[in-house]
Amino acid sequence: MKLNKVLETLGIDKLNEGASTGAKWQKGGGEKIDSYTPVDGKLLGSVNGVNRKTYDAVVAQAEAAFPEWRMWPAPKRGEVVRQIGEALRKYKEPLGRLVSYEMGKSLQEGYGEVQEMIDIADFAVGLSRQLYGLTIHSERPKHRMYEQWHPLGVVGIISAFNFPVAVWSWNSFLAWVCGDTTVWKPSEKTPLTAIACQNIISEVFKANNVPVGVSGIVIGGRETGEWMSNDARIPCVSATGSTRMGKAVAAAVGQRLGRSLLELGGNNAIIVSEHADLDIALRAVVFGAVGTAGQRCTTTRRIFVHEKVYDAFKKKLVAAYKQLSIGDPLDQNNHVGPLIDKDAVQAYLNTLDAIKKEGGKAVIPGGVLEGKEYKSGCYVKPCIYEANNNMEIVKHETFAPILYMMKYNTLEEAIALQNDVPQGLSSSIMTLNMRESEIFLSHMGSDCGIANVNIGTSGAEIGGAFGGEKETGGGRESGSDSWKAYMRRQTNTINWSDQLPLAQGIKFHV
Repeated sequence: MKLNKVLETLGIDKLNEGASTGAKWQKGGGEKIDSYTPVDGKLLGSVNGVNRKTYDAVVAQAEAAFPEWRMWPAPKRGEVVRQIGEALRKYKEPLGRLVSYEMGKSLQEGYGEVQEMIDIADFAVGLSRQLYGLTIHSERPKHRMYEQWHPLGVVGIISAFNFPVAVWSWNSFLAWVCGDTTVWKPSEKTPLTAIACQNIISEVFKANNVPVGVSGIVIGGRETGEWMSNDARIPCVSATGSTRMGKAVAAAVGQRLGRSLLELGGNNAIIVSEHADLDIALRAVVFGAVGTAGQRCTTTRRIFVHEKVYDAFKKKLVAAYKQLSIGDPLDQNNHVGPLIDKDAVQAYLNTLDAIKKEGGKAVIPGGVLEGKEYKSGCYVKPCIYEANNNMEIVKHETFAPILYMMKYNTLEEAIALQNDVPQGLSSSIMTLNMRESEIFLSHMGSDCGIANVNIGTSGAEIGGAFGGEKETGGGRESGSDSWKAYMRRQTNTINWSDQLPLAQGIKFHV
């Protein structure tokens, strides 16, 4: 499908408006935002970002829709999300292609991202009948206690460019079945995919008479995110992005005693044991390190290889990297596409300089690719450097395909090295030794929110809670009981006796 047809199918014009409440697109009134593809540097389209007046109008509409939406039975809300899943199946090909073209990830990963949206829709449909509370035995006679969950209100969603649509769906689909309304600020680097999503769900909402304002979108830059973080009308702000951004969001939301759900940076490691299947380890490391051109929060950035297999694994890794094909991500013969923009390329180059200054040794050297097929200037070489975990640059997350390789002797040493970074998102061990895997998963093992055995650090399934510890932010999105972040908890006690006994046996007579 050609790009013009993709844009036409998804209802995207050359100049798009930057705000919507689900009924229609409104004039943003803010600065124009141009979306250039890193694939070939071409202008895909432009968006009128929002000003403060338009932003306030969208949030006000979300606030106004909440009292009606929360009264819809949860399974009925789930039925709407089920239909959204069906609509995404219908638009999977063009939306996946647009994700690939606007963001620069491979076409298979673009399709995979839309499949993630479909999967979370299916999960949310089942969840709509499972918003369970607890029954609690009271210490007082003829009393009943229980715990229940109520809709929270307006949920603000700030998403990043690397997963321009999937992370929004993780938050919004769960929030909707929980009875919340949402306002989404997508990355200003990928506004067109956001517009496409809003167009798709608007069709479903209209067919089901969903209140206008249940899904709002405001397109803008950093200032728009700051408005959302400081907005007392939004009790919960879910933010995905860099640690720097997350700290700013947490400070602003915390200042007004709101709730923040943060999924931030990762500095993820794979431990390759002497007991590993090296062929499986190789595939896990290579995809983890170069998938999405190293622009996943779960990208593999460090590997610790046992000294007994270090040389053999290094040889396999070098051979695999030499077979990587870099180029247009819509060509399915290519393994690696571009970085998102030239600022990302500069960050990559700055990191290479820092590695050299700190004494890193090139195994596969990095660099920027040149030639007519790389005319956007955003294509870089996936690279490997032998390094030391104490290097300052190794503790820093660079959103690029840079892999640090290190040697270890004991498992305890490898785990300590893996944990010795500020971030704590994803981790893996490659081993066929049961004791090693159990130690890694135990409380003396990985300190990350995600810990895997014999699979890589990236490619999490939606059924599990996604997120990490330390500077990764502590939030959890997607599966398991992550839905609780979008609701408020209430404990209820009912006295059905003819007395009024007090808790803790307190006596009070009047």
